[in-house]
Amino acid sequence: MSQLYDLYQMAGAEAFTKKVCEIAPYFSTIDPTFIELRAGYSEVTMPNTKAVHNHLGTVHAIAMCNLAEIAAGLMTDVSIPETHRWIPVGMNVQYIAKATTDLRGIADAKDIDWTIEGDKNIQVSITDTHGLEVCKAFVKVKIGLKK
Repeated sequence: MSQLYDLYQMAGAEAFTKKVCEIAPYFSTIDPTFIELRAGYSEVTMPNTKAVHNHLGTVHAIAMCNLAEIAAGLMTDVSIPETHRWIPVGMNVQYIAKATTDLRGIADAKDIDWTIEGDKNIQVSITDTHGLEVCKAFVKVKIGLKK
């Protein structure tokens, strides 16, 4: 397993999230909280605060992209074999509805074979507190052997 997964298991969700935001400070702009993290699955929440609003007073599209990237990225890190590495190489995003509440991002990649090198598309569903999907993202990550 990855060092980040070990940290998640030992430190708990709150301390783990804080450490991730120290490693990659931009993630702290959405004040995320990991709810669950395991191989092939992650669930992360973010509050609806003025800091993430657009000019309409709803959650900004890029804040939702940030949520999608942290959910997909950390799930990838705990899913790949220790002999491999990853890097995000793209994202395709569909904005489905106005986001007016706290949000939950779920990356589900249970069907991905992480041992095969190459590009993987990870679907992230972002829902509001009513269960309405407000955004769907496909985060593309490149998997390769460590050098």
